[in-house]
Amino acid sequence: MVVTKDHIGGLVFLCLSVAYGVYAREIPMFPGDEYEPFNAQTLPIFLSWLGGILGFLMLVTARRDVASKLSVAGLDFLLVAKLLILIMIFAFALEWVGFMLSTILFLVGGYWILGERRPKMLFIASVPFAVGIWFILAKLLDIYLAPGRFFTQVLGG
Repeated sequence: MVVTKDHIGGLVFLCLSVAYGVYAREIPMFPGDEYEPFNAQTLPIFLSWLGGILGFLMLVTARRDVASKLSVAGLDFLLVAKLLILIMIFAFALEWVGFMLSTILFLVGGYWILGERRPKMLFIASVPFAVGIWFILAKLLDIYLAPGRFFTQVLGG
C-alpha cells in the first residue's frame, strides 16, 4: 500500500475530529439543558461528526499514485508555523478586542499569509464572513459574545 499526503491529511483530520468529539461531550451544561433540542454541546458534537465523515471521505478518496507519495520536501513548514502563530494571536485577541474585530483581523492576517495582497479583496473576504458568523451566533442562536476588555474599558460596560 502506498501512503500519500492525502492519506496522512485524512487520518490527521479524522483523529482531530474524534478528539474534538470526545472533548465536546465534556462541555458543562446547566441543569435541564440535556433535554433541550439545542444546547452547549450540540454544535460541537455536530461539527465533530461532520469532521469525522469528511476525514473518512478524505481517506477513502485519496489518490494512490506514486507521484503523490509522502515527501517532506514539498511541505511549507514556515507557512504552517505562521498560521499557527496567527491562531495563537487570535486566541489572545478574543479576550481583549472581542469576537468581531479579532475575527476580522484573523481572517485578514490569514489571507495575507496565504498570499493575497489586495486590501479591497482582504476586507471583502473577511468582513462579511465575520459579520455573518457574529449574526448567526449572537442574534439567531442567542449566544453571548463578549465585546472585549478594550471596548468595555473605553466605552464602559
